Amino acid sequence: MSTDIIDTSDHVNDPPHTPATSAGAPSGAPAPTRTDKLGPGHFRVIALLMASAFTVILNETTMSVALPPIMADLQVTESTGQWLTTAFMLTMAVVIPATGFLINRLGTRGAYLLAMSLFTAGTALAMVAPGFALLVTGRVVQATGTAIMLPLLMTTIMSIVPAHMRGRVMGNVTLVIALAPALGPTLSGIVLEPLGWRGVFGVVLPISVLALTAGILWIRDVSDRETMHLDPLSLLLALVAFGGLVWGLSGLGEAAETAALINPWIPLGVGIAVLGLFVWRQIVRQRTESALLDLRTFLQSNFRLAVVIMAISMMAMFGTMIVLPLVLQNAVGMEPLTVGLLMLPGGVAMGLLGPVVGRWYDRFGPRPIMIPGTAMVTVAIGAFAFLTPTTPLYYILGAHILLMIGLASVFTPLFSAALGVLEPHLYSHGSATISTVQQVAGAAGVALFIAIMTIRRTALEDSGIPTPEAMASGAGLAFGIGALLMAATIGVAAMIKRPESDGEFSGGH
Repeated sequence: MSTDIIDTSDHVNDPPHTPATSAGAPSGAPAPTRTDKLGPGHFRVIALLMASAFTVILNETTMSVALPPIMADLQVTESTGQWLTTAFMLTMAVVIPATGFLINRLGTRGAYLLAMSLFTAGTALAMVAPGFALLVTGRVVQATGTAIMLPLLMTTIMSIVPAHMRGRVMGNVTLVIALAPALGPTLSGIVLEPLGWRGVFGVVLPISVLALTAGILWIRDVSDRETMHLDPLSLLLALVAFGGLVWGLSGLGEAAETAALINPWIPLGVGIAVLGLFVWRQIVRQRTESALLDLRTFLQSNFRLAVVIMAISMMAMFGTMIVLPLVLQNAVGMEPLTVGLLMLPGGVAMGLLGPVVGRWYDRFGPRPIMIPGTAMVTVAIGAFAFLTPTTPLYYILGAHILLMIGLASVFTPLFSAALGVLEPHLYSHGSATISTVQQVAGAAGVALFIAIMTIRRTALEDSGIPTPEAMASGAGLAFGIGALLMAATIGVAAMIKRPESDGEFSGGH
């Protein structure tokens, strides 16, 4: 994050930035003082939150490379080993809806220390786990801390960053979200050779301990705490609803290959049914300001539209991230290291472009960035639909870089435009809602792409087509359908408006 936003005086205990007008403020109340700069105390908080978020998100993608040696060492099958990823996603989906309550109740400091303590404990447990059961337990504890961190980061930014600077600061969040997953497999591959799979956790552990120590010393509450009571029924409904959705969606791709489609549909159907009960419960609890996840965020059209774009974009991104490496290895014949290096430039480009897009958002607003961004993502996924076993390397590299640049142009303004229209007390609930949508939509994207590819590939193999050509054709169909879905977001992006709170300070920044 650039230092040009730091003021010359320390504002560690400054009140959070407040827009010029606040809903519900007394008519005779003095207008809050406009803060043009971000004080060094607040800057340290955001920088530490970003570094911590980078660490916990980096951990998510290290398992993709570390899974084979873990399976060999602990003597588990591939279907069992996949629980290291599935359990992580399930935990994230269940915990994230409660983060709005946790952040409001515990404050910035309490939520950060809880998140990093859980992540550190989970990392240590995973590193020394003697068997697979304790390793999965460690991953679940890690995921609990990870689930708190990203909503906490976005809520803190919305609470203390002046409206006219949110775009550029949110751009740094895109850097964290994009660069960390891109570097995860590369870091894992480097560490595995000399240190083994336990070394993957061993490298992360001292970093998380350092972040926890820095949090104890530096993190202070930057927004007011709210006295809230946890609703056990809402928590139970969230567990069954979001857990069932992610569990069912995660199993659809594998079920498509074995033709046992009834199994994943059971948790998926239960999840959908209980989700309706969860929504009803939150609407009832909102009347007493005690909802686990306040759904009044959806009363804002910007937020509703942003959730639609976010869901489809996350489906496209996660589906592509899973299917593309499979096709490149099994159909094109690339080595895993080559695939990882091929996908690295796109992830780096997405991360580095985030701050630039953030500055463009502050200057021009969301539409001039999101419309071409959604179009670029559509074109890139459509380009992957024409992959064959003989597709040139430069074609794949160019399409992947275009995809990542397009996603950077979508996500950075999306966060700012969605959360910027909410009242401050809804920031944490809006952040939690967006993060929950990311997890469920990501699982849905993987399930959709894998299922389409597998069904098409199996049909072609049965007709005598060689496996590489059949897999490339199946993946092409999945990418084609994904491109059609993404094309619908271009028109939705044109309806996203600039939050009114941004307009006063946008010119010239």
